[in-house]
Amino acid sequence: MKILRKILGIIWRLVLGFVILSVVSVIIFRWVPVPITPLMVIRSIEQKMDGKKMKMEHDWVPLEEISPKLQLAVVCSEDQNYLKHFGFDWGAIEKAMKENEEGKRMRGASTITQQTAKNVFLWPGRSYIRKAFEVWFTLLIEIFWSKERIMEVYLNSIEMGDGVYGAESAAQHWYKKKAIKLTKDDAAGIAAVLPNPRKYRANPPTNYITKRKVWIKQQMNYWGNKLDYNKYKDEDEPEKPSEK
Repeated sequence: MKILRKILGIIWRLVLGFVILSVVSVIIFRWVPVPITPLMVIRSIEQKMDGKKMKMEHDWVPLEEISPKLQLAVVCSEDQNYLKHFGFDWGAIEKAMKENEEGKRMRGASTITQQTAKNVFLWPGRSYIRKAFEVWFTLLIEIFWSKERIMEVYLNSIEMGDGVYGAESAAQHWYKKKAIKLTKDDAAGIAAVLPNPRKYRANPPTNYITKRKVWIKQQMNYWGNKLDYNKYKDEDEPEKPSEK
């Protein structure tokens, strides 16, 4: 019993330490730019092990210096209920589970908040342990960060090309311009590659990416010119364009 109590005491201290550290980290990044993420480190190591030149393009810029068109494009492409949910889109999760059970193409249901959590704080993978950590950090982010901050961190941290991270680096890499100068077509191109940024290219686009861009721009036309972070009106909405 003495040994058991000692083990339980160690486990309790580890859990408590993790909770405190995770909460403090999320609070700090509420204001401080994220300098580097686990995925950036992992990708660099993979490049080195494959005998490739290590490449990590990352240039943090405030949300005001990222085109509203790109903000809108990623919402239309990745998470259309972004302004409505608290980290998890249960409708999308239920739909994805149903389609996967029916043997259709595997469908993801990760929200922008979830993608931010796993990119900034975690490692890539599909284990139950990593998923549990993702749920925890998603909740913390929604509690301590505003939707604007989540978008800012998301657009500055996610992979947008092979060794390319964040909107500013992606804009320079794909279109040779600053993120604030991205057009609707540019924004749709970057958003279109997000499901697999190391495989797809935004410019020049493949036929598949061109088709995705068309759909994303249709969604952008429906949603408007920019996101309204202060309110969300779902009454008397016009009919949405067809799903991709």
